[in-house]
Amino acid sequence: MSGISKGLYIGIPLVLIAAIIVIVFVPFTSKPSGSAEVRIEEVETGQVIRSFPGQGVVEPQSEVLILSPASSIIKEILKEVGSHVDAGEPIIILDPSPIQQEIENIRDQLEVMQNALRKNQLNARSVKVDLDYNVQVKNLAIASLKSDLTDQEQLLEVGGISPARYEKTRQELELAEKDLIMLKEKNSIKLQQLEADEEGLRLQIEMQEKELAAKETALSQMIIRAPSAGIILSIRGKVGEKVNSDRLLVEMSDLTNFKIQGTVDDEFSEDVKTGTKVYAKIDNEKLSGVVGTVSPVIRDRKIEFDVNLQQSNHYKLRPNLNVDLEIVREERDSVLRISNGPVIGRGNEHSVYVVKNGQVELRQIRTGLKTDEYVEIVDGLREGERVVLSSITSVEDLEQMDLY
Repeated sequence: MSGISKGLYIGIPLVLIAAIIVIVFVPFTSKPSGSAEVRIEEVETGQVIRSFPGQGVVEPQSEVLILSPASSIIKEILKEVGSHVDAGEPIIILDPSPIQQEIENIRDQLEVMQNALRKNQLNARSVKVDLDYNVQVKNLAIASLKSDLTDQEQLLEVGGISPARYEKTRQELELAEKDLIMLKEKNSIKLQQLEADEEGLRLQIEMQEKELAAKETALSQMIIRAPSAGIILSIRGKVGEKVNSDRLLVEMSDLTNFKIQGTVDDEFSEDVKTGTKVYAKIDNEKLSGVVGTVSPVIRDRKIEFDVNLQQSNHYKLRPNLNVDLEIVREERDSVLRISNGPVIGRGNEHSVYVVKNGQVELRQIRTGLKTDEYVEIVDGLREGERVVLSSITSVEDLEQMDLY
């Protein structure tokens, strides 16, 4: 009896364990396949992009070089290398005395030239009066000779004058008329010379006025200010040092526009070319851009390239920000698409279940561009239709679910 009791004591726990296993596991193994979670997505209009990933760092799009507006001496340096400056903030103050002296000299020269112009204009008026007077005298002399010749012609007919005297008067008239023509030609040349002198003086005055305006503009720029917000990269010069016009004084980054320095694995080197479209992902936004310069050197199995952004002044861009890049191989814009799923296999022809008003319809569709995220719908579906993306063995499984 003791052996039987011992067997019972051992057998009872085994039976209990078996019962627990049946209670725990049978519901899961016997659960109908149709009660499993089924993925259903709507057809929508959007982009389908086939791409590969890259990494990038945001940096200023360009550097700003600030030159000395004129020859001067550095009077004061207000900012240090590495400091941030806002647009219009002063960086260096130059001594204005040298350019002020130049402005005074130019003004003196302008006054001398304007005085010379006035003298030339008065001289031209005087010469014109003299020339006009000479022409009038010649005209009067010719008129007198013509009158004498007419009288002598009448006297010659009645024998009151010799032919020689008549001939002499005729020759004097002819010479006087030629002298008048020559005088008018010389007068014209003289007046043209006076006009040329005046035009030359006016040109000199105009050039001096332009130089004066440039110097006055330079005087207003003797306080070197930041043309835009940025970070000072270098300052060329020390307090008390003389600097010539157009000498480089300040190098600074421009923080109004940005670009991205991108990198990608060298296995994609054939796909990274100038003009290739790129998307930069910042938070939940995508900024569009294109590949600019591609470095010919491979470093640590990485290709380096610039990305020029369409919105280079986007408010979320800031220096040294790390971003994910999506380098586009192929793209379809504003097409019908649906999320990729198990029901979309290889090839372009697929059979899918379309759910409408609680009913299930098997439909043949044709697809185009495929990515891990989306599939382009070429034919067989309309926007807003709901498609089962999970692999389904029978329609009955779907009909047991609430598909509204």
